[in-house]
Amino acid sequence: MGWIYLLIAAVFEVGWPFGLKMADVGNSKIAWIIFAIIAMTLSGVFLFLAQKTIPVGTAYAVWTGIGAACTFLLGVIIFHDAMSLMRAFGVILIISGVVLLKIGH
Repeated sequence: MGWIYLLIAAVFEVGWPFGLKMADVGNSKIAWIIFAIIAMTLSGVFLFLAQKTIPVGTAYAVWTGIGAACTFLLGVIIFHDAMSLMRAFGVILIISGVVLLKIGH
């Protein structure tokens, strides 16, 4: 169950930078800031639950790795952030590290 909690935490981890970016570019600034705060809170709660059965270092690294990779991809797809071979390789390294942490657990 800890890994499921960790995946849920990672999804909400993506929600808060997305909400803050939407507050910056959208019309409903307050609504998106509230969305970001809720996402932060839920991300923290699910990370807390995941750490009951997953070592803290592994949980944190997986949580931030998934959050970073998915937020990067959202930035490229939705906000048209720059994509280059080097940046794509960096995301592949992040994902590879997360997979290795899961396998090694």
